[in-house]
Amino acid sequence: MPARVPSPTRPIGSATRGTTHPNRLRRMDRWIAAAHGPALRRTEAPVAVDLGYGAAPWTAVELLTRLRTVRPGARVVGVEIDPVRVAAARPYEREGLAFAHGGFEVPLPGGARPTLIRAANVLRQYEEGEVAEVWRRLCARLAPGGLLVEGTCDEIGRRHVWVALAPDGPRTVTFAARLGSLERPSDLAERLPKALIHRNVPGEPVHTFLHDFDRAWAAAPYAALSARQRWIRSAQRLRAAGWPLVDGPRRWRQGELTVRWDALAPRP
Repeated sequence: MPARVPSPTRPIGSATRGTTHPNRLRRMDRWIAAAHGPALRRTEAPVAVDLGYGAAPWTAVELLTRLRTVRPGARVVGVEIDPVRVAAARPYEREGLAFAHGGFEVPLPGGARPTLIRAANVLRQYEEGEVAEVWRRLCARLAPGGLLVEGTCDEIGRRHVWVALAPDGPRTVTFAARLGSLERPSDLAERLPKALIHRNVPGEPVHTFLHDFDRAWAAAPYAALSARQRWIRSAQRLRAAGWPLVDGPRRWRQGELTVRWDALAPRP
């Protein structure tokens, strides 16, 4: 049985609705394994935190399975602010998987620092002005070279947008979708993370980006072949137009597209 993780007296944060479904976070997990795999392999005993996993432990169980495809020794701690949810998850504990009562303070044994914190569908209920402080607090808990991935998806994981942050702050924004579910790329706007969702208005960079993405999608010459080919061609057009994409066709084929954070960051 895994060692118990100490629980804080007063967890920081608020309980989420707890909605969760198996495989909901598969797109985010797939990206994490690809983008953060090298850092996980360099770490002697990497610990990942599934923060706010919800009313059922499926996402934490799946995260362990997916991380171990790139780093067999990875461990996962599911952290929940609702003690009832923690108690319900405890029967699923096994080697490499534990559950703890806590919030944004991210309690780990001995004050250990995680290599990864995944916070999916956690900040939607917060005010935009609270996001920067939450990001700062979570990034301060990361180990050197660690990663915070914070974002939002729909109920069954077809559409997802997330921000990746290093200990020194945000780095990238990733848009991911089951491409057959999209009429246009701006359909993803409703899944923008809290830091961006209220900035999807004229004059803000994220609004301009989604507008340009829709134009590239409409102009893509491969629409009759497949949504995947249309997405790839749209990404090429965005890059040619000067948008700083940090990935390439290998990720685009997965229905992903990643942009530097500074290109989409809200204006002061």
